[in-house]
Amino acid sequence: MAKIKDNVKPKKLTYDYDYIFGHLVRFAYDGRLAEGIKKLNPQNEEKLAEYIKYASGGGDPNKVVFRVNDCTDDEGCGSNKCQVACLFQAIVRDEEGKLVIKDNYCSGCGECVKACDYGNLIDRKEFIPLIDILKKRESPVYAIVAPAFIGQFGENVTPGQVRTAFKRLGFYGMVEVALFADILTLKEALEFDKHVRKDEDFVLTSCCCPMWVAMIKKVYHKLITHVSPSVSPMIACGRAVKRIHPDAVVVFVGPCIAKKAEAKEPDVKDAVDFVLTFKEVAQIFEAVNINPSEEKEAPSEHSSMAGRIYARTGGVSKAVSDTLARIRPERIIKIKTVQADGVRECRKLLKDIVEGNIEANFYEGMGCIGGCVGGPKSNLDREKAREIVNSYANEAPSLTPADNLHVLELLKTLGFHEIDQLLEGKKSNFFKKKFE
Repeated sequence: MAKIKDNVKPKKLTYDYDYIFGHLVRFAYDGRLAEGIKKLNPQNEEKLAEYIKYASGGGDPNKVVFRVNDCTDDEGCGSNKCQVACLFQAIVRDEEGKLVIKDNYCSGCGECVKACDYGNLIDRKEFIPLIDILKKRESPVYAIVAPAFIGQFGENVTPGQVRTAFKRLGFYGMVEVALFADILTLKEALEFDKHVRKDEDFVLTSCCCPMWVAMIKKVYHKLITHVSPSVSPMIACGRAVKRIHPDAVVVFVGPCIAKKAEAKEPDVKDAVDFVLTFKEVAQIFEAVNINPSEEKEAPSEHSSMAGRIYARTGGVSKAVSDTLARIRPERIIKIKTVQADGVRECRKLLKDIVEGNIEANFYEGMGCIGGCVGGPKSNLDREKAREIVNSYANEAPSLTPADNLHVLELLKTLGFHEIDQLLEGKKSNFFKKKFE
């Protein structure tokens, strides 16, 4: 049950949060959560009870990151790694040296959780509250999986096998968010065409990294007017599922903690009900004895190469570039892209833009090195994950969403009969976000 990190010199014992989560999932899925808690914590130890609470989905439902130990300079790690990792100066120490998270500054990105070697900072798990919904089957529950999902549950596991695994878990179906990355690619290409009319014009994409967007909003807010007003593919997918199936429960599955925070933002919280990470889903499958590699094949979606490469740095840029060339080949001002790979590069790039060092007209930022394939809750090494994503993209039946009949039919189902409707009129609000 207890674990001490090998790469640090600890001053106190910390508990393995992943073990606690898997243990509780196993018992909760069998309808024996109370028994599982008692077995895990027979003496009702206070610190362990805190881990159990958040692993079970407890705590403030509008928060993502929690402090579970006092973590003073005399107890815990005694370092400031979490403060250094925080992008928004949300972590401070009070007069007694205790770590404090300032909620009004915290973006829920989870960088501090990654930095903490002692488990003093953890993220709230959302699966156990979902179990009753899955078991009762009163509402269809959809897993919407990030484009980086390919290979995450076994290098040779197919999308169809992942879909079957989710169905065995109790989900009604699975949707690849890459389909909606396709739609957002069309929208981003149209936004570029509308706003970049002169050589000095430029846009910053809002697809699809919440850390990049939060950095612009909280630190480099002078650039807000240059951000394309698009929701992320996750939000677009969740809204679409609920429009087609109004009683649906939507669960996003991806590689980062930051998506848990994005799903709770007031203007988009209508889209996604729960967020799970790839690592959590792998733990869930193991806890309930589901092996995706042994599952039967099921039909898969037909996203284009453009939507599938959103999973890695440079993917959004290439997707929008290829699509713009396809739908606006006559443009005089061509798209020129620059990407920032990781938090440090994102900061430098945005600082350069604020200072007037404009080198491109389309900017993409990914908070994790490598993009989503390098997310902190990925099950794969980022280089291997990138390789698998690129291979999956090369298998796509079409290069851009403009050539993808499945995407065009999906748009019609959602009420969009012309692609220009993605920008104009009341309908466009469906895929639009306000950046203020």
